[in-house]
Amino acid sequence: MTKNTDTPKRPRHRHVLLGTTLFLVGGLTLAGCAAGTTESDDSTSTSSVSRSATGGLTVTDAAGEVTESHSNTTAETIANITEAVAAFLDTLTEEQRETVTYEYDDETKTTSWSNFPVTFVERAGLNVADLTEVQQVAALQVLEALLSDDAYETASNIIASDQYLADYSSSSDADILGQYYIAFFGDVADVSAYEVQFGGHHLGINATLDGSADSITFAPTHLGVQPADWTTEDGVEVQAFGDIYTEAFAFYDSLTAEQQATLNAGDVTMCAPGDTCDFTTGAGLSGAELSEEQQQLLLDLIANWSGMADEETAATTRAEIEATLDATTIAWSGETTYDMTQGDGINFSISGPNVYVAVQAQEGSAGANIDGVTTSGWGHVHSIYRDPTNDYANSVEQQEATGGVGGGVGAPGDGGAPPSSN
Repeated sequence: MTKNTDTPKRPRHRHVLLGTTLFLVGGLTLAGCAAGTTESDDSTSTSSVSRSATGGLTVTDAAGEVTESHSNTTAETIANITEAVAAFLDTLTEEQRETVTYEYDDETKTTSWSNFPVTFVERAGLNVADLTEVQQVAALQVLEALLSDDAYETASNIIASDQYLADYSSSSDADILGQYYIAFFGDVADVSAYEVQFGGHHLGINATLDGSADSITFAPTHLGVQPADWTTEDGVEVQAFGDIYTEAFAFYDSLTAEQQATLNAGDVTMCAPGDTCDFTTGAGLSGAELSEEQQQLLLDLIANWSGMADEETAATTRAEIEATLDATTIAWSGETTYDMTQGDGINFSISGPNVYVAVQAQEGSAGANIDGVTTSGWGHVHSIYRDPTNDYANSVEQQEATGGVGGGVGAPGDGGAPPSSN
């Protein structure tokens, strides 16, 4: 399944584009996405953005060198991100720097991200829509340095889907989808830990980096999408959750009929943003009941959340999760065949000592409907990744969100905007 970040022309809404979709970098807009390299008007910078033949985004620095979006080791990732954050901060005014930075243990980091739109949960930091083009390029380079190529593409496609929804949805609240914020917790100039927070409605990345411990964690992080399957005006199919769906069913289809029955009889849970959780594990299929091959397929699925950085970091986290996989419980509900044209999608949870992943198909479109495109069930998905032992690298404890907007299973508005907003 090919993922692509090409996006259609914008018929009505004006939003800032990230990468291929949400940041307005160097004048790159959806209406001009076929253009080649575009450069900033700022005379102090020659950073530019261009598209590859497959529609991906390439960032070129002031020296004309193509920046890399991946590293091989944890130390390289931390060094690259630290440099990118420092470069971004250098583009800001003093007032902007004060807005975008927080103390490392500030409880705001637990309450300023959500699976709800920014109009219901105020985000920390700076709205990228308010940044200059040069600042947006620098912000994009932070995200590029943080994520692996696959994770960067997934994030870009999630935001592209938000943009598509904003452009073509019948919802009167479509404008709220085009807002994404960036914030930092801790002093990136110090060797101690700091956190990069980036997100909006269907994306909430919390990456904690600790140079002294040579470690990176994305716990907790929210990945969502609406719609999950759409086509650009050029005929390119975009499926931000394509890998997640493919690997979820690779695991499911590897199970025997008896294992599937146990899995389907389990208790699917959701420990969403804004929820304090005790990570109680109910009934389901135990990791100890899986063959070695099935365990590896399960770990491949989990890696969509736990392995978003470089290879070394991903391998380290995978090994930690694998060490307690026998004590991990998996539950599943919904469809048992990967056919997005049938039924209402899937829900599953993976709960163990070192990992918590939950995927929830939203039963409603939250009023964001597009003719011929599925925007609920299969087409509207929220997910959460948490580490019961290491959320926020143990710097703070999750605070209960005000207004009960955690968005768990069966929550009002099905994890989208509350019903009164539509």
